[in-house]
Amino acid sequence: MDEVGWEVDSDDDSSAVAELIGRQIKFWREAAGLRVVQFGELMGYGENLIHKVERGARIPRPEFLDRADEVLKAGGHLKGLKPDAEKVRYPKKVRDLAKLEAQALELCTYNNSVIHGLLQTEEYAQAEVRNRQPPFPEEEVERRVAGRMSRQGIVDDASGLPVFSFVQCESTLRRGNGGRLVMRRQLERLLEVGQLRNVTIQVLPMDREENAGLGGSFRLLKLKNGTTFGHLAVQLLSRVISDPRELQILDMRYGMIRAQALTPQESRDFIEEVRGKT
Repeated sequence: MDEVGWEVDSDDDSSAVAELIGRQIKFWREAAGLRVVQFGELMGYGENLIHKVERGARIPRPEFLDRADEVLKAGGHLKGLKPDAEKVRYPKKVRDLAKLEAQALELCTYNNSVIHGLLQTEEYAQAEVRNRQPPFPEEEVERRVAGRMSRQGIVDDASGLPVFSFVQCESTLRRGNGGRLVMRRQLERLLEVGQLRNVTIQVLPMDREENAGLGGSFRLLKLKNGTTFGHLAVQLLSRVISDPRELQILDMRYGMIRAQALTPQESRDFIEEVRGKT
């Protein structure tokens, strides 16, 4: 059977939640009078994996908790842990960004290497994560892609908030990440999302003589309480920016990037043209 769940990051606060879930599973297993090996056989998992879950070394998948609740006759107590497991199943930096995004009234992003994560199709995200070197284990690829996809619900919020401004460098539209079919579907996704009333997508052409985005990708998150944060992700570094002076520079830079980019309608026409040649 598939792995029980996801490994817990050693320096991650998710360990406390994983340990709590593990203790609950162990409590109900012992209350049912089952040894680990017996429980594993009933669940369809190996003894070693059950031990990992019970000691909090792995975060169980939702289907594992459903099955454990049924096998141990826990009356819904183990099923009820699924929201807790869901919150900590993704890497910490993904959860931290998701928390900021959930508090934002406006998100402004510029990308010059890949399509922004909130706009990616699952196939595009898989190709991007698999391009990393040294390569991630398949389980980690799945975890990271699932974390990225889970954040996209905020873009489809029917309330019209937050407001999104995406500027994509032309190079991200033409870079064949995942192959032609993946890129064609990705371009179609941009056209679909660009029709939402709270989303603006612009393209910054590579032939612009002036380009304020040469310093690399970044984002600005303007929260409901009036606070603004920046975020940079470069190679092995992921940094949240709160210094007012640095935020002022990023805000000014983003304004210039938007001014240098094509208008939303021009950008839509541009994306459609690239799609037609992909």
